[in-house]
Amino acid sequence: MTDAAQGKSPDNPWPVRSVAMMVKDWIDRLGTVWVEGQIAQLNVRPNSSTAYITLRDPAADMSLQITCPRDLVHNAPVKLAEGTQVIMHGRPSFFVGRGSFSLRVNQIRAVGIGELLARIDRLRKLLDAEGLFDPRLKRPIPFLPNTIGLITGRASAAERDVVSVAEARWPAVRFAVRNTTVQGPTAVAQIVAALRQLDDDAAVDVIVLARGGGSVEDLLPFSDETLCREIAKCSTPVVSAIGHEPDNPLCDLVADVRAATPTDAAKRVVPDAEAEQALVTELRHRSARALRNWVHREQHTLSQLRSRPVLAQPLAALAARSAEVERARATARRDITRLIDAETKGVEHLSARLATLGPAATLARGYAVVQVASGTMPVLRSTADAPAGTRLRIRVADGAVTTVSEGSDSAGSDSEGSNEAH
Repeated sequence: MTDAAQGKSPDNPWPVRSVAMMVKDWIDRLGTVWVEGQIAQLNVRPNSSTAYITLRDPAADMSLQITCPRDLVHNAPVKLAEGTQVIMHGRPSFFVGRGSFSLRVNQIRAVGIGELLARIDRLRKLLDAEGLFDPRLKRPIPFLPNTIGLITGRASAAERDVVSVAEARWPAVRFAVRNTTVQGPTAVAQIVAALRQLDDDAAVDVIVLARGGGSVEDLLPFSDETLCREIAKCSTPVVSAIGHEPDNPLCDLVADVRAATPTDAAKRVVPDAEAEQALVTELRHRSARALRNWVHREQHTLSQLRSRPVLAQPLAALAARSAEVERARATARRDITRLIDAETKGVEHLSARLATLGPAATLARGYAVVQVASGTMPVLRSTADAPAGTRLRIRVADGAVTTVSEGSDSAGSDSEGSNEAH
């Protein structure tokens, strides 16, 4: 059985010491490395020359165990404490006695404020390019939220400010408070977990992320990429109230509303009951005044309309027209009467003339009309029409007589006398 086959089957296992030594030899070949992170835990024992540090990645739930000489911690360029951002240089090391892995550090450097700000600025440009700061993505805050989710430090001034100011403005306000660490290596993970929990709660209408002021290092978790992206994914509106007015972490730009302070956040999220009541009272007065003014305007308009002659004396126009009609009727009646009188006189005159010129008047004066008494009884116009023996009808003023013609009387001296005799 060769060494190559050893450890490949339960019949030929490696002893613990051999495996530990092989792991150590492999890790020792990795060489040195520079690593950056936040100090999550620092343990410097008084009776030990070695310091033990837990270095945490602020953007992920991962950490490394660091060992270094005690003097390296005391002589570090900055005071090392939990939450300090550092860069370390060391070699991976495997301790065969305990089977543990650590990074043996020989240099510690602090991440300067300038470098931190430069990194935040690079991340800001990246998130801006992805559209996470787009104002069109900002969600409106409800006028009166049912429940306010509050993420803040335990028993912090920020929590007292938000709760006290909100309750003073609207006594019936309700909070769902999630206390987390707000600085240090564990802050991001806890805040993200609380944010997800509140976002999943259907009763929560708005989430407030509140923290008091602090240094750039203290506010680093609120410029973390993981937290910014989690805020952007929330379906519930998020209000960022981190630090004071000059502080401007990246979560302020991603959040739907940026409040200058926690107190300002409470004022933005909860309406002021007294101010709203005063506004309602003012609106009622304004509406009543507007209604009265409208009524007065309409009354004035009606008064103007009623004062016009057509409405003030509606029968005056009819009376005037009636008088005109009566005058026209009288004129027409007078003209008709005059015309009738004139026509009556004309008829009487014509009647008189007709009576004078008519056959009856002529007969009355002694004339007679002689007709041949046969057929159509034509009027006798010539003696030749009445030879002897012709029956004649002679019409006089009071009647007619019948006679027989004896023929023409040629001895007559004049025709007029002859006609008169007939």
